[in-house]
Amino acid sequence: MRFFAVVAALVSAVAADTFTVIVGGNSTITYNPTSINATNGDVIQFQFVSKNHTVTQSTFAAPCTAMAGGVDSGFQDVATNASTFPVWSFTLTNTSAPLWFFCAQTGHCANDGMVFAVNPTAAKSFEAFQTAALATGTGTNSTTTNSTTSATSSGTSTSSTADSTVATASAAVASQSASGAVATANGASTLASDTIVGLVTVFGVGVGLWL
Repeated sequence: MRFFAVVAALVSAVAADTFTVIVGGNSTITYNPTSINATNGDVIQFQFVSKNHTVTQSTFAAPCTAMAGGVDSGFQDVATNASTFPVWSFTLTNTSAPLWFFCAQTGHCANDGMVFAVNPTAAKSFEAFQTAALATGTGTNSTTTNSTTSATSSGTSTSSTADSTVATASAAVASQSASGAVATANGASTLASDTIVGLVTVFGVGVGLWL
């Protein structure tokens, strides 16, 4: 009997799979893949490659709250120019129901939807779990993005106002130039009229003297 127990244990060990999950790949706030289908004895290995994340067990009902007695990797901080990366693994011992996880870093679960699932079902899908997580958020990251966009738009608006001011000033200068030109033309016309009158007067006097 002992022999068969040993053989069964060896077969189980050989049959176990190891799943690798990348945490923070390409500096994103994600797990990749976001979910897996596994059985008892399988190992999930989390490789932390950027920022400062956790793998913290939660529940479907409270996606961004640590489950009492659940597994937790703790914070795994990765330096910007790191060449080696922390790895945290755990072995599945009870896959009779889906397992749920999230990143406990501030805002990563509630605002960015950084969650992970083991054996999600149609009734309790990963998408539903992530949606529930995002529903608990404040939208801080989205607001930051919108603020940046608004600032850019404001800059464009300021530039347009400046262009409008320059255009108005240019129009004023052009108007003044046109007024000056008209005044000059009027002056020239007056001078020409005075000259003609003078010539006529002189000519008239000359004719009178001649006669």
